[in-house]
Amino acid sequence: MIGKTKKCIGLIFGGHSNEHEVSISSAKTVFQAFNSEINRQRFTVKAFYINKFGDWLDSNLSEKILIGEIENNTTKKQGIFNQEKINFLEGIEFQNVDVWFPLLHGFNGEDGSIHGLLRFTKKPLVGCGIIGSALGMDKILMKTIFSNLKLPQVNYLVFQNEDFNDKKVKNKLINEILKKLNFPVFVKPSNSGSSLGISKVINESDILPALEKARAIDPRILVEEGLEVREIECGIIGNSKLLTSEIGEVKYESDWYDYNSKYNSNNKITIPAEVDSKTIKEIKEIAIKSCKALNIFGFARVDFFLEKSSNKILLNEINTIPGFTKKSMFPMLWKASGLNIEQLVARLVDISLDL
Repeated sequence: MIGKTKKCIGLIFGGHSNEHEVSISSAKTVFQAFNSEINRQRFTVKAFYINKFGDWLDSNLSEKILIGEIENNTTKKQGIFNQEKINFLEGIEFQNVDVWFPLLHGFNGEDGSIHGLLRFTKKPLVGCGIIGSALGMDKILMKTIFSNLKLPQVNYLVFQNEDFNDKKVKNKLINEILKKLNFPVFVKPSNSGSSLGISKVINESDILPALEKARAIDPRILVEEGLEVREIECGIIGNSKLLTSEIGEVKYESDWYDYNSKYNSNNKITIPAEVDSKTIKEIKEIAIKSCKALNIFGFARVDFFLEKSSNKILLNEINTIPGFTKKSMFPMLWKASGLNIEQLVARLVDISLDL
């Protein structure tokens, strides 16, 4: 019988993260894709929602959030079971899950935390492992590795665990930025996603507030030189052999590609991007090389800058759990490459099973 051969997908979403809402939107899209007519013949889905307090909900309540029967903000801390008396996973039935599909963007998910936890279940998962996830999430370590490989990047500075209570330290940081980088600069927390905690700085007086904003998320801070660029993105899927999607370009109306631009605005998406064949080939080669350098496999989205004045390719970053929302680039890139969302999620499961 077909039913006996179905794989149970454990879809994990939400999370104690500043990207909680994005994760829910991504999970709704993936849940619908697995429940399409063609995928229902191969898969069942068991949903696992983690609320903003870090509590895991049972699959029945989790599914109701995905189908809109209950609002995620109605779940309260310790509202499902007494966290002080039992293990945080007790009562969560995940024994019959065959393949995990974590869609936890940001902290405690994309940084490799959830991958480490799921390893103890001895079940395969969609996406890369602990190391690739951690390196992909940490902008400083990622850029350090890229620099050692001499992959092209914008000029940048790194500040780690500096004492912001010391006025001399703050002045030193400001002076170093002024000396080594040209305005505008982008100040970023090393570990964050969806452009949260990032500031574009165009004059000296705005440097310190931007540093403090980034430090509120992560004491390790990255400062990058801003250029006039085009935003180019490329999707990756596969294990030992990585495949690249068509490349796409995002054009946005805001001053830069911030959180609102990514999720709330009507950006202009061009797939395939209007780029010459030589540049496309080089972008795809760098995308594969950068993923292999960080041990990233399964699926990812590699982001690039294309400098407008020189057409120079600059590697920006890799997202190991890119968004799956209706406005997300990753599923759109693969749709343009011949895989619609239903085919894409099935393919990702097959990759995790090495089929």
